[in-house]
Amino acid sequence: MFDTTPGLVCAHHHLYAALARGMPAPPREPQEFTEILELVWWRLDRALDLEMIRWSARLGALEALESGTTAIIDHHSSPNAIEGSLDVIAQACAEVGVRVLCCYEVTDRNGSDGAKAGLAENERFLRAGGPGFVGAHACFTLSDETLDAVCGLAADLGVGVHVHVAEDLVDAPAGDRLADRARDDWLLAHATHLDRTLPGTVVHSPRSNLHNAVGYGWPARFPRVALGTDGIGADMLDEFRLAYVLARDIDLGTTPDLTWSWLETGAALVPGVLDDLVTWTYSPMDPWHLAYSTGVHPLQVEVSGEVVFDELGPTRVDAGEIRARAAEQADRLFRRMADL
Repeated sequence: MFDTTPGLVCAHHHLYAALARGMPAPPREPQEFTEILELVWWRLDRALDLEMIRWSARLGALEALESGTTAIIDHHSSPNAIEGSLDVIAQACAEVGVRVLCCYEVTDRNGSDGAKAGLAENERFLRAGGPGFVGAHACFTLSDETLDAVCGLAADLGVGVHVHVAEDLVDAPAGDRLADRARDDWLLAHATHLDRTLPGTVVHSPRSNLHNAVGYGWPARFPRVALGTDGIGADMLDEFRLAYVLARDIDLGTTPDLTWSWLETGAALVPGVLDDLVTWTYSPMDPWHLAYSTGVHPLQVEVSGEVVFDELGPTRVDAGEIRARAAEQADRLFRRMADL
């Protein structure tokens, strides 16, 4: 007897990170969060081109299906391949059969021209009917002028802002800067060191926070929380388990129902997943069971009534080809990073 659920949602992803596995070590070992960004992720995103972006998105979407995740809210950055990048991601995910909401990460770290190009990509994609948000990196890389431009564009288009908020102490002043700007339709990624409740949905990514040693922000203090991965795959059952044990380490009274509700918040962000159907290898798909049951995976995934994954794998695409082509693009990426 197998059990079914709607599709799961990864509420904060960086699909380009699918190519990062096995990357060469950075020029020196990072000693703090800003050095992790400067020596690893900002070197990687500058090396991306549209072909790399396409195959990273296809691989990330494939791995999402393999985990029962039918929707991804992506946060993208490719400073040397901005124009058209969101179309590439949206098309790649559609080819695999995964829903995706896109945004481009606006930042001043690549100069004012880079910030304007990021704003333009968000506007172009959203005005053409693409689903998503206006993206922004984090307040510590945004001038007031650029932050106001992000907020103004989102208001004009009637969408929210998807922004990193107080992930590390370096961005702790974000609460002050966003207090009069944040709205209910915003996605506040991380919020580890956020000093107040802001309008919007906080997206907790426990594995990434541990990996980057930025601390534990006790997301239960916020009224509306979803779960993301910050680019480390899209296995939301695994993220749910980790979120649960971390919360329980702080408060022994925490139950699996709390962190399962964070998964359910994802469906409120992408309601279409309620029309999707995932058949699992386990029954019952109950939070109290799943918190202690590893290895649960889907047997079949239906998106909008179409079977896009079954016991043989994805039905629309060749999983072997995606992995092989993604590996080729990862090699290209690593060679380009060596020159940065």
